[in-house]
Amino acid sequence: MICGYDVLSRTAISEFTARYGRPPRWVVAAPGRVNIIGEHTDYSGGFVLPMAIDRYVVIAAAPAPAPADGESLRLRLHSAAVDQSVDIPLAATPAPGEPGWANYARGVVAGFGARGLVAPGLDALAISDVPLGGGLSSSAAFEVATATLLETALGKTLDPTEKARLCRQAEHDYARVPCGIMDQLISVLGDEAGALLIDCRSQQTRLVPFADPSVSLLIANSNVRHSLGDGAYAARMSACVEAAQKLGVAELGAASVATVAAAEQVLGPLLFRRARHVVSENARTRAAADALAGGDWRAAGALMYESHQSLRDDYEVSAPELDTLVELASDIGVAGGVYGARMTGGGFGGCTVTLAASDRVADIGERLAREYQRRHDRPLTWFVSRPARGAHVVDT
Repeated sequence: MICGYDVLSRTAISEFTARYGRPPRWVVAAPGRVNIIGEHTDYSGGFVLPMAIDRYVVIAAAPAPAPADGESLRLRLHSAAVDQSVDIPLAATPAPGEPGWANYARGVVAGFGARGLVAPGLDALAISDVPLGGGLSSSAAFEVATATLLETALGKTLDPTEKARLCRQAEHDYARVPCGIMDQLISVLGDEAGALLIDCRSQQTRLVPFADPSVSLLIANSNVRHSLGDGAYAARMSACVEAAQKLGVAELGAASVATVAAAEQVLGPLLFRRARHVVSENARTRAAADALAGGDWRAAGALMYESHQSLRDDYEVSAPELDTLVELASDIGVAGGVYGARMTGGGFGGCTVTLAASDRVADIGERLAREYQRRHDRPLTWFVSRPARGAHVVDT
């Protein structure tokens, strides 16, 4: 089977060789992810159920020529997506700056430097097929791929959870997005056998098998790009922190549905809705993990619909285009091969994820695209992914 990173790797090798005049020594890959259920709970110490997808960021690299006298070690990184190159200092803490896409790599370099790990000078080229702004963790994949490259060049291997924490800190400090650890952790630990149930408070993980060939995950990209750095994401996180303080718990993930229900007057309308989403989503996520592990597709699908309703109404992070896609999936229903659907990712645009019968998935994707185009005068792009391997060095 030819995996996505194999195709990308060949392209990365070819483009690196053309740009730098020699072949790369290393090629590394890190996947994006789709979150099956458990949205906007990770930064509250809740439960999430992501799956690594076979869409990757691939970086090809080689040691740089020895620097001239007076020059410092640097990572010269070219992005094939935007056809831009940057120089990132390796022996000093890089400052955030322009172009913005390079801040994810700058933050990772800074994280390695803070741990006393300074890589040799590197020439590198990055290429990706993770949709940008689609809620499929293109930024986390880029961070984790960069970290994997630095590990490889240094001959060091970080503890996987520590590596994810380093990459999360890069996003906090350099992209100004106060995300939880889900995206980075699944990009590091992705498993071809299934999804991972992650307790974001303890950062413990449990594999949830998803190997039955009769069911698939269809990922539909609304092509409405979202941005998590515009303040709406941070506002939701702040509301969760405030709600936890009023409930007397360290994080909302430690509260129960009953606790939040009893505190409606204390919390007030807005904080109550935000908190109700988090605690009910935690319960749904644990139940969905059990349903998927047991092959109860209808039960898992019903929980996905409930999750979308909560995200739309209580957390207010959906968008009309996402609501349309979930509505269309529901209209197709079990008779047409759809078990459930929901928005996935940060929201305000991006993608939906649909649990569907594999033998009907092509018809479902085509129907969603046709009806979505008719209603919103906008193209839909969709694909199907099986569980994918986490970050690794590609055998070239």
